[in-house]
Amino acid sequence: MKPKSNPPLLEISHLEKTFDKTPVLKDINLTLKSGKIYGLLGKNGAGKSTLIKTINTLLLPTAGAIKFKGKPLGVFSKSHISYLPERTYLDLWTTIKYNLDLFDSFYQDFDRKKAVKMLKSLDLNESMKLHKISKGMQEKLQLVLVMSRKADLYILDEPLGGVDPATRDYILDTILTNFADGSSVLISTHLISDIERILDEVIFLDHGEIILTGDADSLREKNHKSIDQLFRSKFKC
Repeated sequence: MKPKSNPPLLEISHLEKTFDKTPVLKDINLTLKSGKIYGLLGKNGAGKSTLIKTINTLLLPTAGAIKFKGKPLGVFSKSHISYLPERTYLDLWTTIKYNLDLFDSFYQDFDRKKAVKMLKSLDLNESMKLHKISKGMQEKLQLVLVMSRKADLYILDEPLGGVDPATRDYILDTILTNFADGSSVLISTHLISDIERILDEVIFLDHGEIILTGDADSLREKNHKSIDQLFRSKFKC
């Protein structure tokens, strides 16, 4: 008897999402495997955030199904997916310690020692109030909290948006060096040139439809273009 193969990390089947009779996601079929960094690439308004919010159960699909490790989305998936939303959810009148305590109490997989070590490298201490540190530091703090979980899937929605180039480099390096072994990362962005160096796989989303997926290196070789150049040609940027 052949051993049963493990289910995909994330499997999306015929997913659709409609707002006020307007289709935003159209027949999305996607499979994510473990141990990969995926780029969810598309222009603003392509449906990237809607797809991510649906994976994180912040939105309910109009049709279709999403499974995480073979199970429907729910408590199990939430305990294994670490999510960085596009907009900060941190209370600016709290301290860094308060947010460490919050993650520590809420997530069993939160590695507080790792978070503290990363914060020290940024010259941040636990007594600081968020409204007294820069927006860039607030962004870094939120990333530190998310990446300090030992999750199976990290989903980062536009982590490079609105930050300076130096902060972008820090964010990319933090992603590369801090996600758990064997885990995967799904990064949504329209800033392709900044991020393509770390991507294993790419997913092009346009008007709510997947128009291209594939291994990043294979796509470069096949098309004789960088992922950024391929993106620009597909989207006529």
